[in-house]
Amino acid sequence: MNLTEKIGQMMVFGFKAEHPARLSDEIVDLIKHHHVGGIILFGRNIGSPEDVLLLTTRLQRVAKEAGHKHPLLICTDQENGVVRRLGDGTTVFPGSMLLGATKHPSLAHRVGEATGKELGALGINWNLAPTVDVNNNPQNPVINVRSFGENPDDVGIMGAESMKGMQRAGIITTLKHFPGHGDTNVDSHLALPVIPHTLSRLEEVELVPFKRCIEEGADVVMTSHISFPALEKTPNLPATLSGTVLTDLLRKKLGFQGVITTDCMEMDAISKRTGTDQGAVKAILAGADLVMISNLKAEQYKTLKTIQTAVKNGTISEQVINEAWKRIDHLKQKYLRWEDVHTEESRIKVPSVVGCKAHQILAQEAMAAGVTIVKNDGILPLSPAEKTLVIYPENGYLTMVEDKRFSTDGLKEAIERYDPDADSVVLSDGVPEIVEKAKGYSLLIVGTVTANQSPKQQELLVELMALNKNIIVVAMRSPYDLSLVEKANACIATYEFNTPALQVAADAIYGKRKVTGHLPVTIE
Repeated sequence: MNLTEKIGQMMVFGFKAEHPARLSDEIVDLIKHHHVGGIILFGRNIGSPEDVLLLTTRLQRVAKEAGHKHPLLICTDQENGVVRRLGDGTTVFPGSMLLGATKHPSLAHRVGEATGKELGALGINWNLAPTVDVNNNPQNPVINVRSFGENPDDVGIMGAESMKGMQRAGIITTLKHFPGHGDTNVDSHLALPVIPHTLSRLEEVELVPFKRCIEEGADVVMTSHISFPALEKTPNLPATLSGTVLTDLLRKKLGFQGVITTDCMEMDAISKRTGTDQGAVKAILAGADLVMISNLKAEQYKTLKTIQTAVKNGTISEQVINEAWKRIDHLKQKYLRWEDVHTEESRIKVPSVVGCKAHQILAQEAMAAGVTIVKNDGILPLSPAEKTLVIYPENGYLTMVEDKRFSTDGLKEAIERYDPDADSVVLSDGVPEIVEKAKGYSLLIVGTVTANQSPKQQELLVELMALNKNIIVVAMRSPYDLSLVEKANACIATYEFNTPALQVAADAIYGKRKVTGHLPVTIE
């Protein structure tokens, strides 16, 4: 394999097309003529299960016809919960914090394996999960419920079991976001977070889950675009670009011998400070093997050219490229074989494991074990005889990594299963109007979505609590919202607002199902 092809194998690119099952002309060119070896899929690329399998088949066929030694790495963010890419026709599995609330590592393993089976059945061979960040900052805008919790040992145990479950299903896994994104109050999509903790504190908290999972056989580690002054003395240098973090700490001290991938290099913490293409050069020099560019085709072509130029002028040695390529090649040899990959459209048939009954039962079991009744002053179980108003926000309070395709309407639908006469109202604008309407009801069921970071939701909660009504609050994403509703009669945390989790919460509200979750974070 020549130098150009080896550099291509180090790239992980995303693309946009007119239909989820179609390829863009640019991604075909990049795979054929630049030997790009990794593809990342987003919600824009995900249609029905048939569409996904057709898309991955077409991608692999292009690579095979272009003479790639191994199949493409095809990845996506299927963390489950609030960050998931697969849609209708697949199983909705619980995400990390809901699983953390179960306190059952075996459930993390089983859900990981089942997730892996559905991904693999659709031609996705690499999952950008599990997230092993320790979420100990209630104001974290981007990790939050994507973490298993705030206890480093628990996160390590649950993360390792999730990882091993996916590996058992033949899926490549990813630990993220090294060396830890849990204690930030800034989203690295939008700016450069700084974590000022000492090395001893990092070793006691942030690094604990990574150490455990590396010892248990991690495949890939994803870097974070975060500055750690205790680790890297260059001011405001993100971990992604730091040889001290990637080589000295991750490779040498922690002994990780697998593949290191960057997070997306278009994120503002990189693109607006260093530039995507120059950032890619610095990341490779720091120790990264894979460079991820999710969206912009101009940046993808520019980055390839910039890296090639850096090798020609000696900024990057060929030895660095060869070592990265060998690690990637070893990973592909371990997991991928052409004989196991769909490359013929005529043979496409979605395997029955996708969305199967057994997986749905498992998801329900895990959700019931994780959904948490945080407070109940005796109002639960509820009788549907009261005049009920369901209030919930639009899903406009999500982070950039979350998929806007999934709606918060599930709370209304879940309550209506037991109380068809319940009314509902959506918080879009007009807090006074909602409060005035609420005065005519004896019971309010209020759903929140990260209200602790939403002034409008906070205003609504204050006004509703002053009405002296019976109020049940369902924290449909961040459990930290429950710190705002001390006067509520009952508080429930679902950790995610997918329909199955909210249905489990409704079952618990009306006494039809026992839920046994325990908060994996502290609510103050």
